[in-house]
Amino acid sequence: MVQNKSDYYINGYSVYKTEFNPESVYYDDKTLTVDWDNGDKSDYHFLWLRDNCDCDKCVTNLSKEQVFEICDVPFDIKPNSVELTSDNMINIIWDYEGHESSYHPAWLKQHCYSQKARENRILLPKVWDKNKIDKQLPIYEYKSIMNDDKSLLSWLYDLRDFGISKIENVENKLKTVQKVAERISFIRKTNFGTVFDVVSKANANSAAYTTLRLPLHTDLPTRELQPGLQFLHCLINDASGGESIFVDGFKIAEYMRDNFNDDYKALTKLPMSFYNKDKASDYRFDSPMIITDHNGKIIEIRLANFLRGPIDVPAENMQILYRAYRQFILLTRDEKFQFSYRLNAGDLIVFDNRRILHSRNAFDLESGDRHLQGCYVDKDELLSKIRVLEREL
Repeated sequence: MVQNKSDYYINGYSVYKTEFNPESVYYDDKTLTVDWDNGDKSDYHFLWLRDNCDCDKCVTNLSKEQVFEICDVPFDIKPNSVELTSDNMINIIWDYEGHESSYHPAWLKQHCYSQKARENRILLPKVWDKNKIDKQLPIYEYKSIMNDDKSLLSWLYDLRDFGISKIENVENKLKTVQKVAERISFIRKTNFGTVFDVVSKANANSAAYTTLRLPLHTDLPTRELQPGLQFLHCLINDASGGESIFVDGFKIAEYMRDNFNDDYKALTKLPMSFYNKDKASDYRFDSPMIITDHNGKIIEIRLANFLRGPIDVPAENMQILYRAYRQFILLTRDEKFQFSYRLNAGDLIVFDNRRILHSRNAFDLESGDRHLQGCYVDKDELLSKIRVLEREL
């Protein structure tokens, strides 16, 4: 969070902390090297530097978008001169068209692409089991979230890192959940509406709208893009039963990676089929249960047994996938991974639907009413809001 803007460099719509300065710069036939005053060394290819020139000719002042294209300079472009100025800027005059570029040290240091620097920039989630989340569940006050941007940013950090949080003393009014969600951004509409009511009803098109037990799952794995954040606001919960259970799917995946590695690999490579069908819609999507990025980092879980279609993999992989799937489900049933909580009126649980598995015990409407309202906001909006608040506060 920006406390003293003199300690930060603002470039376009981004803020970079000025922590280190270059002690010397030198170059060979392909790269420019910067020796930093903290002992680090960074190498920057000439093509990369030219591609990231932010002068008025290369980046439009109006939208801060790049108008320069790298194919418009020679592949072997190099500097005619490099200067380290008294205010620690690095100025380059290029050998093609005499173009001049200037680079701020805070921007360069933040975008160093050495292996060490790239690893340090990877944001690691704070995975949890029952013991950890019982002690560290992020809890915030409704009025604070709604009225104070610093509290809002703190909440968003925790939601990003832990994947779950609770807001207390929320107004007990219909569509209050929408007001909270819109503190982040606009709501994602689905076939269940913009704001959906989790109540038992006749002709239910989802098991969520019954009194039945729901097994641990993510919502709408049947979609190409699962909803990111899920908001659940408890308006009334006088019925017996209906306790909510949450499991960090990343924790289960990491446990499998460390203890059942063959099963873990199967769930990252072999696809599952997910179906969601009713009279008005028919959504289907095939995907592995555990999704990783190009670095092998776990970034998403897809799971809903009640929305699963027949497994469709080559015969030699059928038992392999079933074994892995069974192992994952068995681990989610282990109480050491489960956070159990009975929602009370005025509670609002928000969680990362692409990470946190949630379930509900069966409940008895003869003992009282139960009414929750929910909605979705995509994770892109969470991360965008964090960046905007970071540069404003």
